[in-house]
Amino acid sequence: MRIGLYPGTFDPITLGHVDIIQRAVQLVDRLVIGVAINRDKGPLFPLEARVAMVEAECAEISRACGGAEIVVHPFENLLIDCARDVGAGVIIRGLRAVADFEYEFQMVGMNRALDSSIETVFLMADARRQAIASKLVKEIARLGGDVSKFVTPAVATALAGRLHRPG
Repeated sequence: MRIGLYPGTFDPITLGHVDIIQRAVQLVDRLVIGVAINRDKGPLFPLEARVAMVEAECAEISRACGGAEIVVHPFENLLIDCARDVGAGVIIRGLRAVADFEYEFQMVGMNRALDSSIETVFLMADARRQAIASKLVKEIARLGGDVSKFVTPAVATALAGRLHRPG
């Protein structure tokens, strides 16, 4: 069984992430979405909310892909250890721009040094989704802008609820 791991913070999950998931699930028998705890990034949403959002979006993708096996797995350890934990032979990463590549290139080198049996595959973001970044989506939402072009309606609602709570 080919198991792939698509890791990220998913704070929140965007249409860019959804695009990568839809394409990645076609490449493996089981796709594990690794939701990173990553306290250093100071996520807007707590882990449980991020996992729930990713699970909801993946349920839709799975149905649309004929019941593809997608599992959501929170993790806080090294990415390569998470890949081993879930039995992944491939790590899937999305690329938007050259700046992403430079960081990812370093990450691949480190991961290969830690475990050369786990390969990394890059999927380029769809041209319509290349500008989408969770950080920018949060900023747009925080300032009252319309994020409907970047996230699903459920995620837009969650953002509005998180950022515009009374009191």
